Amino acid sequence: MFKSALPLKLSAIATTILASFAPLQSVQSQSIFGEDNIDQSNMIAVAVPLKTGAYNLLVVEQFPGKRACWSESGSSPTVVDPLLLNFVFTSDCRRSTDSNGYSMRINGEDLGQQYLLRMEPSATNVRLIATPSDRSKPSILIGESNGLANDYMKMNLLPGWEFTRRTYQNKPLGHFYFSADGSQVVALQSTVNEDPTTPPVVTPPVVTPPVVVVPTEPTTPRFTDIASDIYRTEIEQSVNVGFIAGFSDNTFRPNESLTREQLVSMAIESLKVVPNSGVQVATTVTTSPYPDVASGRWSAAKIAWAQQNNIVSGYKDGTFKPTQPVTRAELLAILRRTAEYAQQTQGKGVTLAPKNQPFTFVDTNGHWANDLSKTMSAYCKVATPFKETGDRFLPDTASQRNYAAAATLRTIQCAVSPS
Repeated sequence: MFKSALPLKLSAIATTILASFAPLQSVQSQSIFGEDNIDQSNMIAVAVPLKTGAYNLLVVEQFPGKRACWSESGSSPTVVDPLLLNFVFTSDCRRSTDSNGYSMRINGEDLGQQYLLRMEPSATNVRLIATPSDRSKPSILIGESNGLANDYMKMNLLPGWEFTRRTYQNKPLGHFYFSADGSQVVALQSTVNEDPTTPPVVTPPVVTPPVVVVPTEPTTPRFTDIASDIYRTEIEQSVNVGFIAGFSDNTFRPNESLTREQLVSMAIESLKVVPNSGVQVATTVTTSPYPDVASGRWSAAKIAWAQQNNIVSGYKDGTFKPTQPVTRAELLAILRRTAEYAQQTQGKGVTLAPKNQPFTFVDTNGHWANDLSKTMSAYCKVATPFKETGDRFLPDTASQRNYAAAATLRTIQCAVSPS
């Protein structure tokens, strides 16, 4: 796997991709992301009930002057009517449903890599808790429903917490922070018989000059199903960069396949953190980019942007097949064009110069991706044998989420590395 540390002179994106953020109250790497204020009246965090009795976290931003995306009634708890489910809401509000759309930030430090946000129900309440990957650290309480109802419920943020928006080079991104300055952060201790009315207060994180740390695997993986995965480190780095996310049950599902539209979304989100990329994708489109991609589909605007910028192309019959699993060969084709786009923004041109010796796969001779696989194998080892062993690439096999995350990360690392 490609794990080489990049030089200090590299831009902030490469530093963050390779940095391993230390836990709270220890030396931390500087985030490439900033944050901006949001009108709090336009934001809401919602506990979404599931049939299992668990809850998912939903964050919604209301666009000013547009149709209301929710309404509230009652108190303790406040019941939420999710009006956005009754219409196509993309012009009226923004919705985030997982860690790709929200994370925690304290005292200016992005802690999305160290803490997983989860909903914890009890007999009388639902709490929004940030759980550390390092179990020696305390969990942090962010908000509560202040009661229970068999319905959507508003999560009330504790004093000192607010919603902010992630920014990159002062440009707003579609990612929200639960942000605090650290002065009133409530830690949840694991000891019993503790008075819940007087929880301890966590000392704000110590912010030291930024350092670059060669990534090391924490003793506890971020997701419950990647401890023995060969791509574990790159999965965790990819989630931190923000172009892929895990699931609400704290799994990553590394061996599941990836659809073509999901890969397009990953490629675009990875390009957004490349310096000077200038990637701005509209939230909606008025025309369908392909006959089988309706203009109202969640991925339509991203597919349209990728089509216009030569990141993707459809099949010979004119279709795109957005829900079809993407093959490993198709993954390379999209990542090659992603790398070309990224290099152009760096002033390097579109030629993908070899960074290492190419690999000769025994099963690509005569395949349309034969030359492509050699090119991408020499480009920071984006193309590697199946499961990183043997000499077969399996070009027509559906790409799994773990390899797709690793290959996308390697592509962006290579594109921003010094020539």
